[in-house]
Amino acid sequence: MMKNSMVFFNGDYLKKEDVRISPEDRGFLFGDGVYEVIKTYNGKMFEFEAHLSRLKNSLNGLEIQFEQFIELESICRNLLNKNELSDQDAAIYIEITRGVAKRSHCFPEEPVTPTVYMMANPCPSTRKEQEKGVKILFKPDIRWARCDIKSVALVPNVLATQQAKQKNAVETVFIRDGAVTEGASSNFFALLDNVLYTYPQSHYILSGITRKVVLELCPKIGIKVKEYPVLESHLDKADEMMIVSTINEIMPVIQYDDKKVGNATPGPVARKLQQALREKLSML
Repeated sequence: MMKNSMVFFNGDYLKKEDVRISPEDRGFLFGDGVYEVIKTYNGKMFEFEAHLSRLKNSLNGLEIQFEQFIELESICRNLLNKNELSDQDAAIYIEITRGVAKRSHCFPEEPVTPTVYMMANPCPSTRKEQEKGVKILFKPDIRWARCDIKSVALVPNVLATQQAKQKNAVETVFIRDGAVTEGASSNFFALLDNVLYTYPQSHYILSGITRKVVLELCPKIGIKVKEYPVLESHLDKADEMMIVSTINEIMPVIQYDDKKVGNATPGPVARKLQQALREKLSML
């Protein structure tokens, strides 16, 4: 955490240590809220409109009434400036909960004002890991079936990420009904027979912004891509695997569980996509 970092909380810019959240906030009590993470490169936000659209979808999914979307972009820029992050890579976190109300599983009978919390922090480079490749784990997907909502209720993802860390892996990727869905904080792609596959957009995955960008880049650079489930039984046939996310960008997978992927080095398709993404970022 940055010393004396400034955050946005319910209309005010405050030092992070001065923020006080009510114990009756439904985000605290129930995880009744949503969030977004936007990466910035030298002060320029990447795919801001796509993140904003997904935030709206998540709020609609939880039926949280929030209308001040037009203000979010300027708040993001102010946070970068106030924290002196306009000349480096950073991550902006946005959280919106249903607000403060007497504890009840039902929504508040009287309208309450949503709680809005935003912060910006430096985003360390993952270029070294991108060049080397990483290890992942596969685990059964036992989460709820509305993974398309970017909810703050992330305990299953937290447990899965901790399991990965304990096995010297960077990510746990989930399997539901025999098919690979997504990672705890990433989307998953696998190359089989010269076609790049990823799970189709549905309630079972959070359709990532970097996933969207990869799907847009593939046809432009001659990579065949298909939104179709990768079966667990076909994983050992994959020539390449990769996980993609806002923070980690395009991360080649060279090992899953105790098995190697291909020749255990990042493959040519991952390299081609990495280069295409870097060229896109250079034009921000």
